[in-house]
Formats: sequence, structure tokens, C-alpha cells
Amino acid sequence: MEQVILVNARGEAIGSMEKIEAHRKGLLHRAFSIFLFNRQGEMLLQRRAPSKYHFAGLWSNACCSHPRPGENTAEAAERRLREELGVEAELKEIAVIRYCFFDPSSGLTEHEMDHVFVGFCDAPLSPDPQQTDALRWVSARELSKEMQSNPSCFTPWFRFILENVSVQPAG
Repeated sequence: MEQVILVNARGEAIGSMEKIEAHRKGLLHRAFSIFLFNRQGEMLLQRRAPSKYHFAGLWSNACCSHPRPGENTAEAAERRLREELGVEAELKEIAVIRYCFFDPSSGLTEHEMDHVFVGFCDAPLSPDPQQTDALRWVSARELSKEMQSNPSCFTPWFRFILENVSVQPAG
């Protein structure tokens, strides 16, 4: 059973809980979101696999997950990038942001203190099909047009982060 780190409003760890239970109860927990860019400055988008426990089938940032109890968040982000996309990238934390989104399809709530990382990657990707349905690189212009015309095709945290954090290619 996968555990998440429960946190208070200041982001301080206050315990742990089984992942799905924390999402069922809507409890605030630590997470991370990774944004990857290529040499052309395009952002990697991932469509979440249909089997994902919440927000399935929606487009989102390259990778997101939760550190395990006792695990450093930056190290967890690097681990998850290898597991989910089969790549390594130097990641830089650019923000910590809090949000709460309910998924009516699953009945689960994503209430997270989210550490936002950016990185650069031009390596071939090897996505885990249990996590990822599709991948694509998009320019900022293309993404802006798509998000304006079809916002419901994207995860709410992805939209929220892009609206509230200056996510730029790692330099």
C-alpha cells in the first residue's frame, strides 16, 4: 500500500496515510509536479492513462506523484521521472503551491502542497503504459490555444499551476 505524507498548512509533515484513503478524505498531503522542456523550448505533455485512479484520460504536465514517508521530495521527483518516463533530468524546484480539486468521476479529492519542478530533456522517452496513455511536445503558443479552446481536456492542477507560477524552460 502506497503511503503519502500528510502536511499542515505550512507544509510540515504531520503523519502519513494510505494514498487512496488520503484522496478519499481530501486530506492535505505533499506532492510534486514536474515540467519538462526540450531544446526547442517545447513542454512535454502527458495524457494520464485511463486506468489512473483519478482525473484519468486528461492531459497534464510531464510527471507528478508523491514522495514516500521519509523520502526527500527532490529525490522522489527524480525517482518518479525514471519510473514513469524512463528518463533522468536535472530538476530545479521553482515553487510550492497549494490546491484542492475534486474529481466527480472518481469521487476523490486532490488536496496537495505541491512542489513544482522544471527540467530539460531531449532523451528518448520510455513511458510506463500503466501511468501514461500518450506523450507530446507542445510550444507555449499551441498550449495556450488548446487550453483556451478545450480547458476540460487538462487536469485542474496543471491549469492552476500554469496560471499561478511562471513555468519556464530550465536554463
